[in-house]
Amino acid sequence: MLIPCRNEAVAIARVIADFRAALPDAAIHVCDNNSTDATAAIAAAAGAFVGREELPGKGHVMRRMFRDIEADFYLTVDGDGTYDAEAAPAMIALALAEGCDLVNAIRREEASAAYRFGHRFGNRVLTGMVRHIFGARVQDMLSGYKLLSRRFVKSFPALSRGFDIETEITVHALELSLPVGHVEAPYRARPLGSESKLDTWRDGLRILGMIVRLIRHERPLACFGGLGVALALFSLALGLPVVAEFLRTGLVPRLPTAVAAMGLMLAAMMAIVTGLVLDTVTRGRREMRMLAYLQAPSRR
Repeated sequence: MLIPCRNEAVAIARVIADFRAALPDAAIHVCDNNSTDATAAIAAAAGAFVGREELPGKGHVMRRMFRDIEADFYLTVDGDGTYDAEAAPAMIALALAEGCDLVNAIRREEASAAYRFGHRFGNRVLTGMVRHIFGARVQDMLSGYKLLSRRFVKSFPALSRGFDIETEITVHALELSLPVGHVEAPYRARPLGSESKLDTWRDGLRILGMIVRLIRHERPLACFGGLGVALALFSLALGLPVVAEFLRTGLVPRLPTAVAAMGLMLAAMMAIVTGLVLDTVTRGRREMRMLAYLQAPSRR
């Protein structure tokens, strides 16, 4: 049981108690991310194993916990008290029954204040983009309530720094074609005195940037090939009238246009070749991740 948190003194004791009741045999780890309140002390008093990550951001916290903690399953949840611990046994049961490496909790709002409109809209847009590009097997991508297998964690590079870690987790599962499951879980309003660390615009743009980077890294042929085709079409639009004029009169009256068209066509060819080369590199990286995944024993 992994709980990344910063300044969650209001909710952390309740979160630990709820998950200890739901999963009495689980080890509960809290990673404090530079809290300025009593979060770490309260978590320790509640019986959790408390670690610390100095670098700010959920991605840094998750990477630290994945690196330092050994387990068969990793249940991750935010420490703000918004997620229902009673869904945890069902998530573990689904992972064991169907061999899922990722079980994602789909949030079901219990109060209108639980999920701000900006967060809801951004989640739908960003999840829709990932489903369209990488595969439609994951819902509610930005949910902070997930169950990951040991195989998943030990093959997952975890390069994100902030809330974009959820996007990276999703794309890792989709790119390796890992078994994915979903469990619906209630989503409550934050307790009084607790403030969200997620900024709608800043973190939304960061997640969008992560999606763009993952497209470039995981779909380089489509990315650079599409750029190459666009440049080639632009080059033809500029160059064909110049070629037609030359064939008709033997003159090149628009030399700058001809040079620009040639430059664009060369850039298009370079983009397509770059996409082909990077596609080969990406396949090799994907094979290495799959080999790392297969080295960990299965719990099914």
